Amino acid sequence: MSEEIFTGLDVGTYAIRVAVGRLVPSPEGGEQIHIIGAVEVPSAGVSKGTITNLEDAVSSISRALEQAERITGVPLSKAWVGINGSHILSQESRGVIGVGRSDGEIRDEDVERSIEAARTVATPTNYEIIHVIPKSFTVDGQRGVKDPVGMNGIRLEVDAIIIQGLGSQIKNLTKAVYRTGLDIEDLVFSILATADAVVSERQKELGVCVVNIGASTTSLVVFEEGDVLHTAVLPIGSDHVTSDIAIGLRTSIEVAEQVKLHHATCLPDDVQKKEEINLGEMGAPEEEIVGRRFVADITEARVQEIFEHVDRELKKIDRSGMLPAGIILTGGGAKLSGILDAAKVAFRLPVSIGTPIGVTSVIDRVNDPSMSTAMGLVLWGQHIRGSGGRRGIGDLFSKFGDMGKITSGFKKIFQSLKP
Repeated sequence: MSEEIFTGLDVGTYAIRVAVGRLVPSPEGGEQIHIIGAVEVPSAGVSKGTITNLEDAVSSISRALEQAERITGVPLSKAWVGINGSHILSQESRGVIGVGRSDGEIRDEDVERSIEAARTVATPTNYEIIHVIPKSFTVDGQRGVKDPVGMNGIRLEVDAIIIQGLGSQIKNLTKAVYRTGLDIEDLVFSILATADAVVSERQKELGVCVVNIGASTTSLVVFEEGDVLHTAVLPIGSDHVTSDIAIGLRTSIEVAEQVKLHHATCLPDDVQKKEEINLGEMGAPEEEIVGRRFVADITEARVQEIFEHVDRELKKIDRSGMLPAGIILTGGGAKLSGILDAAKVAFRLPVSIGTPIGVTSVIDRVNDPSMSTAMGLVLWGQHIRGSGGRRGIGDLFSKFGDMGKITSGFKKIFQSLKP
């Protein structure tokens, strides 16, 4: 049995989450990931998915790693780290090359060269490329080729999505992780890792949108025909619901958070007009009675706004109400009461809560939507290392081109930031 350990580190605004998995034989043959530890600690020094205070962020990450090591009894030396934030941009790119061989057979190195050609897109100032995701290839005008290796042709084109982030934010995140003594296997755009954990191949083929509602950002990725169609990070999240409740009830953020967790719902019509909440029981300094219907109205308004922003992104690519496999909600914000019904009305599509597919565990927390990114990072690591199991986006990278080449720019940054 392989004893290789995969660690996923999700640095969020609300919490730092660590998932640790190891390979075990699967009943169907081959190997699959067994999660041996899942840890969540409150986050400090992180806002809207980006580092705002390096020292606080380092101590939060250290605390999470210490807990994970204590629970699993395994020393953690390296991890796949998720990167998020509204500074992340995605744009389409095309790479075109000529196949110079006399027999005209396309080989791995030709595919790598075409992806490299797609990388030469003009990036905004101070931005670094995080991923180049090949969508489909065109061989001598034949479109929609998934894997051109072994085919014959003289002109190879690749349509790719370039995902790039602000160089300073990337450096701050890598610096915070390195200061804890942890090595970075690679940086992964968080929503892609999340999708690796919660979406099946069939759903990716049909057309599906994964929406991760975090504390201060909501990120989404749309798949169709197995390819990434669109990604976006919106600067709005479940913390905005808390802030609205605090303003509406004229109370503190701490009390508003407790009210949100225990009494908020996205469906005001399901709440009796007589239902009341005692803020004294939620941690307020004095007794105060408020109507639960009022809290539900506030929650519904903000959640509807988040869904409108997501739908606007779907309209940009003409997929509003047009995804057969529907919407998969994940992240801490997906735990709000009544959010599924509210989403079905807003998107006019089937909606479900995303839970990890293709992993085994005895830990209950594995099925918590807020852990899905950390779980996805573990699966991403498994796919990159080519260790069998369910296929995911990470396979694209292990299949098309050496991972070292795709992130060679990063490796230089990482080395320069090591203490």
